[in-house]
This record gives sequence, C-alpha cells and structure tokens, in this order.
Amino acid sequence: MGHDHRPIGVFDSGLGGLTVVRALLDLVPGADIVYFGDTGRFPYGPKPADEVLKYAHEIVDLLLEDDIRMLVIACNSAAAVALDHLRDRLDVPVVGVIEPGLRAARRATRTGRIGVIGTVGTIASGAYQRAAARIDPALELTCAACPGFVEFVEQGDVDSDQVHVLAERLLAPVRQACVDTLVLGCTHYPLLARTLADVMGPDVVLVSSADETAFEVRRVLGDPPPASPARERVVNFVTSGDVSTFARLGARFLGPEVEHVEAWTWS
Repeated sequence: MGHDHRPIGVFDSGLGGLTVVRALLDLVPGADIVYFGDTGRFPYGPKPADEVLKYAHEIVDLLLEDDIRMLVIACNSAAAVALDHLRDRLDVPVVGVIEPGLRAARRATRTGRIGVIGTVGTIASGAYQRAAARIDPALELTCAACPGFVEFVEQGDVDSDQVHVLAERLLAPVRQACVDTLVLGCTHYPLLARTLADVMGPDVVLVSSADETAFEVRRVLGDPPPASPARERVVNFVTSGDVSTFARLGARFLGPEVEHVEAWTWS
C-alpha cells in the first residue's frame, strides 16, 4: 500500500454502502475514503440496467476528480451491470461486492445450498448465478428479489412488525429451498440482519459482503504501512439527496465518522 494517501472511492445508491465503509475503516487502517451516496436518484433496484450503468459512470467521473486510487462499487445493483464496464474503462483497480460475498458463502455452506436475496435489478441480472458458475458450478443457488427492504432501511426502519411481515413473505422461496447459508445481496440488508435471522432461523448463516469486500480491497492494495500518528485519515461523504437525512441516518448506521456531509446536485 506504500504511503499513497489518495482516497479509496466508494459509491452506492444510498446509505447501504456505509456497511462497506465501516468494514474498510476497520480492516484497511489509515486509508482515506470518499463515499458518494446517490440518494437523490435512489433506489437503483427497480431501474433499467442501462439507466443504472449511466448513473455509475456519472458517479465515477465525480470520484475521479478526487484522484482515487481504487473504486469500490458498494451497490449490488450497480455492480451487476457496471463492474466489467468500469474495469475496462479505469486505470485503477475496481472491486465489486458480488464475488466476495459468494466466496464467503461457499466457505460457510455445509450443503452447497445457498440463498441469495437482492433487489429486483440485481436478481434479474443473473450476476450472482454467473459468479457462482465461475466460483463453483456445484453450488445450488436459490435467488429471491426483495422489493421494499431498501426503502425501509433508508427510512431508518429495520425492525418494525411491518418489516418482519414483509421478510416472512419475501424469504419464503429460500426457506422452502432449505438453504443453510443466505447471502445478503444488497449492502442495505446487513442493517436488517436481526429481522432476517429471526425469519431464517438459527441454522442459517447470514453472509454480508461488506467484510469480504474490505478484505478484497486489502488484498489488492497490499498490507497497510505502519500508521502515522501525525496523520489522521480523511473520510468524506457526499450525497445527491437530503444532507441532514443522510447525516442523521449515516451516523446511526456507521458511527461518529459521519461528521460532515457534502451536497451534490445533478444538473
């Protein structure tokens, strides 16, 4: 990693990617981070793939102005359609959240039966099925779209009765498939972990891609240098939506690191 203080660029459709930022703060010490939450155009899940791809390129253009040394697509919907495009376009490493999460699920499963839940766009893209075929063709994937989860998280509602009832209904296909591992195929979903665990039961392992993605970032960048006590890491947050809402919910989900949030308006 050397002493390269250029930031790692991270983006998501909203607040969910903060789960990846949390993992990066914990697992890649000293690295500066700039995070863009596109809450003004949220949610991505129901949108057409070409529209999400356009958004991804626009956000990356902004992050490149900060001279990022790596891009992390902390959004499954965007990673499903934009990862290969951005890898072809950029001169810096690009890391997504799909393959790291599946690799972790493969290590965790005892039966090979893995459930994947995600947005409508992510599940419809077939990105998880293609990644599973590359990682281990013997894996049995059962995928289920979960419309509504992201909206609840963005509102700060992660454990109400309404959320629990929705989870019971949407998780029915993966429960019926007798999976023993469930991939949370959206970076918003770890914030629903308690509700999801209640519905799935104690024998099902929940896998979040956040930590695995941070480990992948660390692998690509190399071992961090010794921390310099004279220098504090810089973490910047930018949102295309309401700044006060982002700051309030961001602090709740990420922690005190969300001190200052910049506003961005799409023209």
